Amino acid sequence: MALTVLAPVAGRVVPLADVPDPVFSAELVGPGLAIEPQQVPASEVVSPVAGTVVKLHPHAFVVLAGGGGVLVHLGIDTVQLGGEGFTLHVAEGDTVVAGQTVVTWDVAAVVAGGRSATCPVVALEGKPEAITPIARPGDVVAAGEPLLSWA
Repeated sequence: MALTVLAPVAGRVVPLADVPDPVFSAELVGPGLAIEPQQVPASEVVSPVAGTVVKLHPHAFVVLAGGGGVLVHLGIDTVQLGGEGFTLHVAEGDTVVAGQTVVTWDVAAVVAGGRSATCPVVALEGKPEAITPIARPGDVVAAGEPLLSWA
């Protein structure tokens, strides 16, 4: 049974190969897609799947659903911000529904600070052949819209 992974943020879909970080662009943590978010303050980030939040940082989180973990990373090198500009709305161990707000963040501030706001959405330890894009690179998606399917 395939798992539908939703877009955690609104923006333009890009391939992971275009992410300005070699760990993501080489798919070292798993396959997926990325989103270049709209540059608006207080942008909502929603859970891409229903499941349990097993890892939560201001700049990244993992939701475990049906045996597979989905990583959402908010921007590149944003760990350096120490949580500034990010507000958490859930805690590690919480059960979330797909589309539930997990974090809000100031995308414009991330970009103004010289960092990429590109958000990788990764099927942790997934096989590339198990991922089917629903949204295609270049498409514009809203947060909560289907992004990819993971079999």
